[in-house]
Amino acid sequence: MALSATPYKIDVNLTDLDRNVYETLRFTVARHPSETEERLVTRLIAYLLWYSEALGFGRGLSDVDEPALWEKSLDGRILHWIEVGLPDIERLTWCSRRAERVSLLAYGRVDLWESKQLSAASALANVHVAALPNDALETVARDLPRSVEWAVMISDGELFITDERGQHEITPRWLLRDREQ
Repeated sequence: MALSATPYKIDVNLTDLDRNVYETLRFTVARHPSETEERLVTRLIAYLLWYSEALGFGRGLSDVDEPALWEKSLDGRILHWIEVGLPDIERLTWCSRRAERVSLLAYGRVDLWESKQLSAASALANVHVAALPNDALETVARDLPRSVEWAVMISDGELFITDERGQHEITPRWLLRDREQ
């Protein structure tokens, strides 16, 4: 019998001072049976960092032809493709050919990925990469409740996540910025 996805109810009060975004977000997201809590939290952080009304979750681990998140235009063009994790350069190249803009939110052994993949990724004009600090990510992801209630403020590129355990500061480290920024 196949394992089923685990649903998480998400309730976020988002205050993004960098982009003047102020939203109360309520949605359900599924955690794939093989997905870690760190990957799920990374997908949530990516959603908040690049939030727009048209941004949605892809099937991710269930479908290799879809990203973790994406924003599509009304005519079906992929405006923004968002990956999480540590994909190889072939995957990033493949993604960059399908979308106007590609973002990668890396976590885990970013130092190894950076030494092997970053120089090749820098040749892709529409790609930018940020890395999350492992210790902060692990703290937020540890014992993640099935009903997540966060207040998130983004200011000067830093995320301040407040949950029932207190406030967590996460500062993404930008490895590669796209040409728009």
